[in-house]
Amino acid sequence: MDKIGIIAGNGQFPRLIARAARAEGMQVVAVALEGEADPALEQEVDSLTWIRLGQLGKLIKTFKAAGVNQLVMSGGVNKARLFHNIRPDFKLITLLPRFKNMADDGLLRILAQAMEEEGLIIRPSHILLPALLAAPGLYTRRAPRPREQTDMDLGWEIFNSLGRLDIGQALVLKNKVVVAVEAVEGTDACILRGGALVSSGTVVVKRCKINQDERFDLPSVGTGTIAAMTQAGAVCLCIEAGRTLVFDKEEMIRAANERNICIVARSPV
Repeated sequence: MDKIGIIAGNGQFPRLIARAARAEGMQVVAVALEGEADPALEQEVDSLTWIRLGQLGKLIKTFKAAGVNQLVMSGGVNKARLFHNIRPDFKLITLLPRFKNMADDGLLRILAQAMEEEGLIIRPSHILLPALLAAPGLYTRRAPRPREQTDMDLGWEIFNSLGRLDIGQALVLKNKVVVAVEAVEGTDACILRGGALVSSGTVVVKRCKINQDERFDLPSVGTGTIAAMTQAGAVCLCIEAGRTLVFDKEEMIRAANERNICIVARSPV
């Protein structure tokens, strides 16, 4: 590729992709979501266009005018904005009959299909940064205790069914009880809600949905995850190796060790 397009949401991921693409000699064209993307992204790309949530037609026209046909979706979106801030343009309105619901994976698949019909190919978001994918193993000094391991195993198994419903990517458990399931609030808020319900000692399991389209919306963790766990009194984090993005890994592990939190990356099978 000599050009790549970035559909940018919040967080550092869009900037990391832009830097990696430029290091490979690519021209980087970004379309950024207002109220989500970091304005500092403009310093990392060759061109940047801002759009409101719902302006699918403008997004497509921007990339086609720039001669870009390879895209990545990166960064998060505050899902609660779907109830307050979305203003669908004509292009998006024409897609509404395709939506069975507005769940994450199904919604993104339809948007990706619509862009591909326009000649814009969606590539995996980690294509330029494969090192961000979690390697299997124990990351921290402390291994899970027997009770924590039991909760991790239970959460892992529950995802085999829960993931098919396209609800969320995180569970909070304690003593074989699911105390919180991620919905529109996001992982950190889910962790805090679980801690508020049962106090300390919770286990967090974060995993891909069983039929996850790995081109976009992979689970991610980082120092913010550990900060939320610390505030909630959570003691163990289990993530899926090979299908979870890990940001600021060394700093995340250091923070976990300082707080006696266990982190395990588990293979999908």
